[in-house]
Amino acid sequence: MSKILGKKEIEQFIIHGYVRIDNAFSQEIADEVLAVLWNDLPCDRFDPATWTAPVIRLGMYTDEPFVESLNSKKLHLIFNQLVGENKWIPCRNVGTFPVRFPAIEPPNDTGKHVDASFAGNEPANFLEWCINLKSKARALLMLVLYSDVSENDAPTVIYEGSHMDVAKLLSKEGDWGLSFMELAGRLDNLPKKKEVYATGKAGTIYLCHPFLVHSAQPHRGTMPKFMAQPPLLLKGELSISGSESGYAPVERAIRLALDLSN
Repeated sequence: MSKILGKKEIEQFIIHGYVRIDNAFSQEIADEVLAVLWNDLPCDRFDPATWTAPVIRLGMYTDEPFVESLNSKKLHLIFNQLVGENKWIPCRNVGTFPVRFPAIEPPNDTGKHVDASFAGNEPANFLEWCINLKSKARALLMLVLYSDVSENDAPTVIYEGSHMDVAKLLSKEGDWGLSFMELAGRLDNLPKKKEVYATGKAGTIYLCHPFLVHSAQPHRGTMPKFMAQPPLLLKGELSISGSESGYAPVERAIRLALDLSN
Protein backbone atom coordinates (compact mmCIF):
# COMPACT_ATOMS: atom_id res chain seq x y z
CA MET A 1 0.00 0.00 0.00
CA SER A 2 1.37 3.42 -0.96
CA LYS A 3 1.82 5.74 1.99
CA ILE A 4 1.40 9.52 2.26
CA LEU A 5 1.43 9.94 6.03
CA GLY A 6 4.60 9.22 7.97
CA LYS A 7 4.94 7.56 11.36
CA LYS A 8 4.86 10.93 13.16
CA GLU A 9 1.58 11.92 11.48
CA ILE A 10 0.00 8.55 12.25
CA GLU A 11 0.97 8.92 15.90
CA GLN A 12 -0.45 12.47 15.87
CA PHE A 13 -3.77 11.07 14.68
CA ILE A 14 -3.81 8.25 17.25
CA ILE A 15 -2.80 10.35 20.27
CA HIS A 16 -4.29 13.77 19.47
CA GLY A 17 -7.23 12.64 17.34
CA TYR A 18 -6.59 14.51 14.10
CA VAL A 19 -4.11 15.16 11.33
CA ARG A 20 -4.01 18.24 9.10
CA ILE A 21 -3.70 17.75 5.35
CA ASP A 22 -2.54 20.85 3.48
CA ASN A 23 -3.27 21.33 -0.24
CA ALA A 24 -5.75 18.45 -0.27
CA PHE A 25 -7.40 20.15 -3.26
CA SER A 26 -6.66 23.18 -5.40
CA GLN A 27 -7.69 26.81 -5.10
CA GLU A 28 -9.49 26.39 -8.44
CA ILE A 29 -11.72 23.68 -6.99
CA ALA A 30 -12.37 25.81 -3.91
CA ASP A 31 -13.36 28.76 -6.13
CA GLU A 32 -15.81 26.59 -8.10
CA VAL A 33 -17.38 25.38 -4.85
CA LEU A 34 -17.70 28.94 -3.51
CA ALA A 35 -19.41 30.09 -6.71
CA VAL A 36 -22.12 27.44 -6.22
CA LEU A 37 -22.54 28.19 -2.52
CA TRP A 38 -22.80 31.96 -2.96
CA ASN A 39 -25.44 31.41 -5.61
CA ASP A 40 -27.49 29.44 -3.06
CA LEU A 41 -27.11 31.93 -0.20
CA PRO A 42 -29.88 34.49 0.45
CA CYS A 43 -27.39 37.36 0.61
CA ASP A 44 -25.11 39.36 -1.66
CA ARG A 45 -21.50 38.22 -1.95
CA PHE A 46 -20.33 41.80 -2.48
CA ASP A 47 -22.50 43.57 0.11
CA PRO A 48 -21.57 42.86 3.75
CA ALA A 49 -24.67 44.76 4.85
CA THR A 50 -26.70 41.73 3.71
CA TRP A 51 -24.72 39.34 5.94
CA THR A 52 -27.08 39.62 8.88
CA ALA A 53 -27.25 36.02 10.14
CA PRO A 54 -24.32 34.54 12.10
CA VAL A 55 -24.69 31.17 10.36
CA ILE A 56 -26.59 29.83 7.36
CA ARG A 57 -26.62 26.09 6.65
CA LEU A 58 -26.44 24.67 3.14
CA GLY A 59 -26.22 21.09 1.77
CA MET A 60 -26.11 18.43 0.41
CA TYR A 61 -23.99 18.88 -2.73
CA THR A 62 -23.11 16.34 -5.41
CA ASP A 63 -21.73 18.76 -8.03
CA GLU A 64 -18.41 17.74 -9.59
CA PRO A 65 -16.10 20.19 -7.77
CA PHE A 66 -17.53 19.16 -4.40
CA VAL A 67 -17.04 15.44 -5.04
CA GLU A 68 -13.64 16.03 -6.67
CA SER A 69 -12.38 17.89 -3.59
CA LEU A 70 -12.69 14.73 -1.47
CA ASN A 71 -11.67 12.07 -3.96
CA SER A 72 -8.10 12.72 -5.00
CA LYS A 73 -5.69 9.80 -5.18
CA LYS A 74 -3.76 11.43 -2.32
CA LEU A 75 -6.79 11.48 -0.03
CA HIS A 76 -7.79 7.93 -0.90
CA LEU A 77 -4.32 6.70 0.03
CA ILE A 78 -4.56 8.57 3.34
CA PHE A 79 -8.00 7.07 4.03
CA ASN A 80 -6.45 3.64 3.48
CA GLN A 81 -3.70 4.46 5.96
CA LEU A 82 -6.02 5.71 8.69
CA VAL A 83 -9.01 3.40 8.25
CA GLY A 84 -7.79 0.42 6.22
CA GLU A 85 -8.20 -0.65 2.61
CA ASN A 86 -11.71 -1.59 1.47
CA LYS A 87 -13.24 -0.45 4.77
CA TRP A 88 -14.55 3.00 3.74
CA ILE A 89 -16.94 4.40 1.14
CA PRO A 90 -15.82 7.19 -1.23
CA CYS A 91 -17.65 10.49 -0.70
CA ARG A 92 -20.35 11.09 -3.31
CA ASN A 93 -21.79 14.19 -1.67
CA VAL A 94 -20.49 16.90 0.59
CA GLY A 95 -22.84 17.38 3.52
CA THR A 96 -23.75 20.32 5.65
CA PHE A 97 -22.03 23.66 5.14
CA PRO A 98 -22.47 25.88 8.22
CA VAL A 99 -21.50 29.11 6.47
CA ARG A 100 -20.41 31.57 9.18
CA PHE A 101 -20.60 35.33 8.89
CA PRO A 102 -19.18 38.20 10.93
CA ALA A 103 -22.37 39.26 12.69
CA ILE A 104 -23.38 41.09 15.86
CA GLU A 105 -25.82 38.33 16.81
CA PRO A 106 -23.98 35.31 18.30
CA PRO A 107 -24.55 31.87 16.78
CA ASN A 108 -26.63 29.39 18.78
CA ASP A 109 -24.68 26.27 17.82
CA THR A 110 -21.38 26.63 19.67
CA GLY A 111 -21.72 23.74 22.13
CA LYS A 112 -19.20 20.92 22.38
CA HIS A 113 -20.29 17.81 20.51
CA VAL A 114 -19.32 14.60 18.73
CA ASP A 115 -20.93 13.97 15.36
CA ALA A 116 -23.38 11.05 15.38
CA SER A 117 -23.10 8.25 12.86
CA PHE A 118 -26.22 6.07 12.71
CA ALA A 119 -29.97 6.44 13.16
CA GLY A 120 -31.53 5.78 16.54
CA ASN A 121 -35.18 5.22 17.39
CA GLU A 122 -36.21 8.37 15.51
CA PRO A 123 -34.37 8.32 12.16
CA ALA A 124 -35.77 11.71 11.13
CA ASN A 125 -34.45 13.38 14.30
CA PHE A 126 -30.71 13.93 13.95
CA LEU A 127 -30.39 14.80 17.65
CA GLU A 128 -31.41 11.21 18.41
CA TRP A 129 -28.82 9.66 16.09
CA CYS A 130 -26.22 7.57 17.90
CA ILE A 131 -22.51 7.02 18.42
CA ASN A 132 -21.21 3.64 19.60
CA LEU A 133 -17.80 2.23 20.50
CA LYS A 134 -17.28 0.63 17.09
CA SER A 135 -18.30 3.87 15.34
CA LYS A 136 -20.92 2.15 13.22
CA ALA A 137 -21.08 3.71 9.72
CA ARG A 138 -18.54 6.52 10.38
CA ALA A 139 -14.82 6.16 9.74
CA LEU A 140 -13.72 9.79 10.12
CA LEU A 141 -14.95 13.30 10.73
CA MET A 142 -13.60 15.66 8.07
CA LEU A 143 -13.30 19.43 8.48
CA VAL A 144 -12.91 20.71 4.93
CA LEU A 145 -11.90 24.34 4.36
CA TYR A 146 -13.16 25.92 1.14
CA SER A 147 -12.14 29.45 2.19
CA ASP A 148 -9.06 30.71 3.99
CA VAL A 149 -9.66 30.46 7.75
CA SER A 150 -7.64 32.45 10.29
CA GLU A 151 -8.07 32.47 14.07
CA ASN A 152 -10.56 35.34 13.67
CA ASP A 153 -12.73 33.52 11.12
CA ALA A 154 -14.65 31.20 13.46
CA PRO A 155 -12.34 28.20 13.09
CA THR A 156 -13.70 24.98 14.54
CA VAL A 157 -12.33 24.32 18.01
CA ILE A 158 -10.75 20.86 18.29
CA TYR A 159 -10.31 19.45 21.80
CA GLU A 160 -7.04 17.61 21.41
CA GLY A 161 -7.08 14.03 22.64
CA SER A 162 -10.75 14.14 23.64
CA HIS A 163 -11.51 11.10 21.47
CA MET A 164 -9.81 8.96 24.11
CA ASP A 165 -12.20 10.11 26.84
CA VAL A 166 -15.20 9.62 24.56
CA ALA A 167 -14.07 6.06 23.80
CA LYS A 168 -14.03 5.32 27.53
CA LEU A 169 -17.58 6.68 27.88
CA LEU A 170 -18.86 4.64 24.95
CA SER A 171 -17.19 1.44 26.18
CA LYS A 172 -19.87 1.25 28.90
CA GLU A 173 -22.87 1.82 26.64
CA GLY A 174 -23.37 -1.29 24.50
CA ASP A 175 -24.18 -1.59 20.79
CA TRP A 176 -26.51 1.42 20.71
CA GLY A 177 -24.00 3.68 22.44
CA LEU A 178 -25.30 7.16 23.21
CA SER A 179 -27.46 9.56 21.27
CA PHE A 180 -25.99 12.85 20.06
CA MET A 181 -27.69 14.75 22.88
CA GLU A 182 -26.88 12.18 25.58
CA LEU A 183 -23.19 12.31 24.74
CA ALA A 184 -23.17 16.11 24.37
CA GLY A 185 -24.60 16.39 27.87
CA ARG A 186 -21.60 14.54 29.32
CA LEU A 187 -18.77 16.33 27.52
CA ASP A 188 -18.34 19.21 29.96
CA ASN A 189 -17.53 16.67 32.67
CA LEU A 190 -14.58 15.23 30.76
CA PRO A 191 -10.99 16.27 31.57
CA LYS A 192 -9.99 19.67 30.20
CA LYS A 193 -8.13 19.45 26.90
CA LYS A 194 -5.90 21.72 24.85
CA GLU A 195 -7.92 23.73 22.33
CA VAL A 196 -6.66 23.71 18.75
CA TYR A 197 -8.15 25.91 16.01
CA ALA A 198 -8.83 24.35 12.60
CA THR A 199 -7.25 27.14 10.56
CA GLY A 200 -5.64 27.03 7.14
CA LYS A 201 -5.80 28.00 3.50
CA ALA A 202 -8.64 26.89 1.25
CA GLY A 203 -7.88 23.28 0.35
CA THR A 204 -6.90 22.29 3.88
CA ILE A 205 -8.63 19.27 5.44
CA TYR A 206 -8.52 18.12 9.05
CA LEU A 207 -9.06 14.36 9.20
CA CYS A 208 -10.39 13.63 12.66
CA HIS A 209 -11.12 10.56 14.72
CA PRO A 210 -14.91 10.03 14.75
CA PHE A 211 -14.99 10.48 18.55
CA LEU A 212 -13.14 13.82 18.57
CA VAL A 213 -14.95 16.54 20.52
CA HIS A 214 -15.22 19.85 18.67
CA SER A 215 -17.26 23.05 18.71
CA ALA A 216 -18.08 26.12 16.66
CA GLN A 217 -17.39 29.68 17.79
CA PRO A 218 -18.42 33.23 16.87
CA HIS A 219 -16.93 34.88 13.78
CA ARG A 220 -14.66 37.84 14.63
CA GLY A 221 -13.19 38.42 11.19
CA THR A 222 -14.37 40.22 8.07
CA MET A 223 -15.03 37.56 5.41
CA PRO A 224 -17.49 34.63 5.57
CA LYS A 225 -16.11 31.21 6.43
CA PHE A 226 -16.95 28.26 4.20
CA MET A 227 -16.33 24.82 5.65
CA ALA A 228 -17.98 21.44 5.22
CA GLN A 229 -17.96 18.66 7.80
CA PRO A 230 -18.84 15.45 5.95
CA PRO A 231 -18.22 12.00 7.36
CA LEU A 232 -16.04 9.45 5.68
CA LEU A 233 -18.50 6.59 5.76
CA LEU A 234 -17.53 3.16 7.05
CA LYS A 235 -18.71 0.03 5.27
CA GLY A 236 -19.51 -1.63 8.58
CA GLU A 237 -17.97 -0.88 11.96
CA LEU A 238 -14.52 -0.67 13.47
CA SER A 239 -12.74 -3.71 14.84
CA ILE A 240 -11.73 -3.19 18.47
CA SER A 241 -10.70 -6.74 19.41
CA GLY A 242 -10.20 -10.18 17.94
CA SER A 243 -8.71 -9.03 14.64
CA GLU A 244 -6.31 -11.44 12.96
CA SER A 245 -5.08 -8.83 10.48
CA GLY A 246 -4.12 -6.03 12.86
CA TYR A 247 -5.75 -2.69 13.53
CA ALA A 248 -5.89 0.57 11.60
CA PRO A 249 -4.92 3.81 13.38
CA VAL A 250 -8.57 4.79 13.91
CA GLU A 251 -9.02 1.49 15.77
CA ARG A 252 -5.67 1.65 17.57
CA ALA A 253 -6.70 4.96 19.15
CA ILE A 254 -9.74 3.33 20.74
CA ARG A 255 -7.72 0.33 21.88
CA LEU A 256 -5.15 2.65 23.45
CA ALA A 257 -7.90 4.54 25.29
CA LEU A 258 -9.21 1.26 26.70
CA ASP A 259 -5.75 -0.03 27.66
CA LEU A 260 -5.93 -2.87 25.18
CA SER A 261 -2.69 -4.12 23.66
CA ASN A 262 -1.82 -2.26 20.46
